[in-house]
Parts: sequence; C-alpha cells; structure tokens
Amino acid sequence: MKKRVLFVCLGNICRSPSAEAVFNGLVKQNGLSDLIECDSAGTAAYHEGEPADQRMQSHAIRRGYRLNSIARKFDPAVDFEKFDYIVGMDDDNVNDLQDMASGIEDLNKIFKMTDFCSHGGHYSVPDPYYGGSEGFELVLDILEDACEGLLNEVRG
Repeated sequence: MKKRVLFVCLGNICRSPSAEAVFNGLVKQNGLSDLIECDSAGTAAYHEGEPADQRMQSHAIRRGYRLNSIARKFDPAVDFEKFDYIVGMDDDNVNDLQDMASGIEDLNKIFKMTDFCSHGGHYSVPDPYYGGSEGFELVLDILEDACEGLLNEVRG
C-alpha cells in the first residue's frame, strides 16, 4: 500500500511546495515512486490556486527542483483520511493542524518537519516570504536535511 505524505505551511507557496519538490526528488532518486506519494497544502487560503512564490521557484530551480504544485488549503475532512504523514513546517502550522484534528488517529499523523533533521540547530523551517535570498536558501538547506530523515522514517 502506498504511503502518502502531506507537507503543510501557512500559504502553501514557499515552504510546503519546496518540501514536496525536495521529497519527490528523493523518492524518485531512490526508485520509490510506486510506494510513496506526496502533496502540499496551506493552513490558510491566502494563495489558493496560485503557483509557488517566484523567488522560491528560482532558488529551487538552481538546486534542480521544480515547484509544480498549485496552492490549496488544508482540508481536514479529506486530508486526515488520505495522508499517513502530515508534516507542518513550524510550531504554528503544527498547532493549527492539531486544532483541526478530530481525534487521536489524526493527531498521530502530525509531525514537525525539523523533527526529521539530522544536522540539528533548527527548530522550524522559517517562513522566507518577507526576507531576502538567504531565507530561501536556508529553507532549502533545512528541507534537504529533513527530507532525508523523513524518507528513512516513511520507508521504515
């Protein structure tokens, strides 16, 4: 049975679509596309229907990632049922997801992205939206580390 992973940030235009692209790259590289699929969503609908932030796309492309997803809002009625891992980018995202959970089964699917980091030092994936280039690069650095750990977790 396929494992399904959902990455969640606030607006679904920077961090979560980047996590989706980085994770998809690892899944493909490891020949696991038939076993693992992923998606991304936002806790808010600010950018629903929009592509990823152009600045985030530019930084990701330089590392070989394509951010193809279109922003959507997290749907608790569907997403808790569909996904095995629901991964928030920061404490606010995790808290919002926990507030939407309808029970222990939903709560047990919620994780924080940086819990999967092996290099330490980061307690969240910071939102780069209002910052400069270094913020977008930091997001990708953290995600590359965390996605490796997450893939190991999902693989079992």
